[in-house]
Amino acid sequence: MKTTIIFFCLAAIYAVNVNAQDPKAIIEKMEENLRGESSYNEMTMKTVRPRYTREISMKAWTLGDDYSLILVTAPARDEGTSFLKRKNEIWNYVPNIDRTVKMPPSMMSQSWMGSDFTNDDLVQGSSTVEDYDHQLLGKETIDGVECYKVEMIPHPETPVVYEKIIRWVSTGYYLPVKVEHYNEFGELVSTIEFSEVKNLGGRDFPTVMEMTPHDKEGHKTIITTHKADFGVELNTNFFSQRNMREIR
Repeated sequence: MKTTIIFFCLAAIYAVNVNAQDPKAIIEKMEENLRGESSYNEMTMKTVRPRYTREISMKAWTLGDDYSLILVTAPARDEGTSFLKRKNEIWNYVPNIDRTVKMPPSMMSQSWMGSDFTNDDLVQGSSTVEDYDHQLLGKETIDGVECYKVEMIPHPETPVVYEKIIRWVSTGYYLPVKVEHYNEFGELVSTIEFSEVKNLGGRDFPTVMEMTPHDKEGHKTIITTHKADFGVELNTNFFSQRNMREIR
């Protein structure tokens, strides 16, 4: 009897360890910690250039992987601009001309609001869990934080900007620490670093995300999250073209 109990205990421990080493499960857990089932965030984005710095404020709502809405709230000239994701469709509303435009896959690689992030980086037209093959490359320590190092290769039919992504995810909290993006030639295109983990909305959350392109000296974009709510009640009707025009 004791041998049987010990066997099942060891089997349970082994199962937990295998799950922890599953690269797809690691990315899925990370995404769950960042968004939960639904979320609301208030952020500022600072775009730094050699000759100027530009800052915008925005709000964002998400529901799972398939629905998101981003609203620009400042400065005045950009106020009311919004971006909507409904499953595989991405829409952009421009209030100055009162026009809603469906964004084709070719636009996903373009700059988002003049920043170093692409439309795909912010709106995420693809799923980091379902649209990639994942491989665990091992563990590395970054700035004193032990991380899983996961390589992500997009499926051939996935309309994405990058040919390869490498993510570092903390082993303790399953939070993003660093991301590297590579092009079709295997060259490093950009790096995102996450920092200043704070408790927002009842959970630990990296409040600063800094994007650095590797082909443009003196360029970087920093997104800082000031407020987060992971218990907000949302449904699919919230993510509508009508709401992207009216929400404030």
